[in-house]
Amino acid sequence: MKLILLPLALFGLLTDLSCGQSTGRESTASQTADSLYQYRDASRDGIGKQYQGREIAQVMGHLGADWLDRPEREQEERTDLLLDALALKPTDVVADIGAGTGYFTFRMAPAVPQGRVLAVDIQPEMIEYLNENRKKQKASNVQPVLGTITDPKLPPNSIDMALMVDAYHEFSHPYEMMRQIVKALRPGGRVVLVEYRAEDPSVPIKPLHKMSVRQATREMKAVGLMFEKVARTLPQQHIIFFKK
Repeated sequence: MKLILLPLALFGLLTDLSCGQSTGRESTASQTADSLYQYRDASRDGIGKQYQGREIAQVMGHLGADWLDRPEREQEERTDLLLDALALKPTDVVADIGAGTGYFTFRMAPAVPQGRVLAVDIQPEMIEYLNENRKKQKASNVQPVLGTITDPKLPPNSIDMALMVDAYHEFSHPYEMMRQIVKALRPGGRVVLVEYRAEDPSVPIKPLHKMSVRQATREMKAVGLMFEKVARTLPQQHIIFFKK
C-alpha cells in the first residue's frame, strides 16, 4: 500500500509578520472575520479551528523543503499536466501562493515571458530559497514576496491568476487571506486551487489534507468568487477554477 504523504503548504500558525497598530476599522473587520471560525479540541492532523464545517489542517514548514523538490514529484503528481491546464498567457501576472522553494514558480516563469510570477510565502527561509533559485535560473520575471498569515501583500488589481497547490486547506486564516487575494485579482481574474480529491477514498492522503469540490466552492463563494470549472486530469488531485 502506498504511504500516506502529508502535503506541504506554507501558510499556517506562524506569527504575523506585519508591523504597525491596527485601526479601529481593521480591528472591527478582524472581529467580524474571527466570528466565522469555531474552535474545538484539535484532531491528530488539525489545529482545532473550524471554517465552513472543515477543520483546518496542520502545516509543515521550511524544514520539509526537500519534499517539495523531490525528483519523483513530476511523475507522481503529473505537474506537467497541471501547467498545461493553467493555459497561461505570455503577459499574465501570476501569484504562486505558498510558493515554497519555487517548484511551480520557476516552471511557470517561461510561460509568461512578458508577465511575472509573484512567489508569495510567509517564511523568510523560503524567500531566501526563492531568491537563490531566481539568481541560479536567471528568472528575471520572478519576484519573491514575503506575506503574512492574513495578507499575501499583493497590490490591488495586480494579478491575473492566484495559484495554490496543496496549500489552501492549511491556511490558518482562510477567509482573511482569500479576501486579500480577491482584492489583488484584476476583473475576470482567476483563483486556481489544486487539492487532493476528498471524494476519492483511494487517494492515500490524510483526510484533512484533502478537499472536495463542493467544500472548496462553498469557501470561495464566501469571498465572492464564482465556480468556473474543474479539471480532473491529474492522478490524485483536482484543479478547481474560480473567477472574480
